[in-house]
Amino acid sequence: MRGLVQGVSYRAGCLRRAQELGLSGWVRNLADGSVEVEAEGVPLMLSELQLWCEKGPQGALVSSVASSRVPPTGSDWFEIRR
Repeated sequence: MRGLVQGVSYRAGCLRRAQELGLSGWVRNLADGSVEVEAEGVPLMLSELQLWCEKGPQGALVSSVASSRVPPTGSDWFEIRR
């Protein structure tokens, strides 16, 4: 995600939403000011997470979201990476 996505509790909100949806994966800030998310789970729930990511938490101003498919890792938790 690009835009105003750091310093607005984006990672914490993404973690909560992913856990609510039963997804696994991670979210992290990148040095360029963007946020990266990798998630796996039921396709419908992944779509729901993407919709959340396009909006973000209150205070975020998401300007773009890019998505791609990656091979599943089989993890069973969602975490904030640093």
